[in-house]
Amino acid sequence: MAGLASDGMNPDVSLLYDINGLAKAAPPWFDRVMEFVGEYGIVLGLVLVVLGCWWHLRRRGTLADSVAGVAGLVWAPIAAGLALLVNIPIRGFVERPRPFREHQGLDVLVAGKTDFSFVSDHATLTMAIAVGVFMAHRRWGLAAIGLALAEGFCRVYMGVHYPTDVVGGLALGTAVALLLAPPALAMLTPVVAAVARSPRGARLVRSRRAPEGHAVTEAIGIPEPRLGTGESDLAA
Repeated sequence: MAGLASDGMNPDVSLLYDINGLAKAAPPWFDRVMEFVGEYGIVLGLVLVVLGCWWHLRRRGTLADSVAGVAGLVWAPIAAGLALLVNIPIRGFVERPRPFREHQGLDVLVAGKTDFSFVSDHATLTMAIAVGVFMAHRRWGLAAIGLALAEGFCRVYMGVHYPTDVVGGLALGTAVALLLAPPALAMLTPVVAAVARSPRGARLVRSRRAPEGHAVTEAIGIPEPRLGTGESDLAA
């Protein structure tokens, strides 16, 4: 399996040279930016997207929407971790060397990559999180998916992955997040609902300023909160 995409005429290799060739033509400062973005920046951006989505879900829609959405957000990093675990035996089975070990003339922006190439951990991680966010909220999820696709481009631009490494990672992250979501959410949703019922944890799921729906709250087993006149009831 180590010979996968080793032929220089392979479209996978040709696309690798085309995308990585952009790094050769770019000024050094831009390559440094792409190095940071590809290694850390997009992952940090996804963290901000998850936090932004959580803040939005707490303040919009019904209580049931908040519970389901927060459960989806909790599932997102769990799915990413599981997808990375699934990738361990895949990498060991395929044993595909990094592209710069098989092909000359690549502009490698990150040194020290000695593990196998297929599939990309970064692409797997970011897409699993993005799909989890998409299940929680579509608009925030589309932003997260855009970041995951940008991560895949960066990995090829940096010369550390073949395009098919990225495609495989995006597919693996999507598959794990979607296929395991039903049992995962069946377990997580009651936990999040219990947090919403607790006095201390309720604000993690629902803002005090958010509208409440009596029928919906009864449907998921959360009592309708009683409105008070104290000053504390005005706090978010």
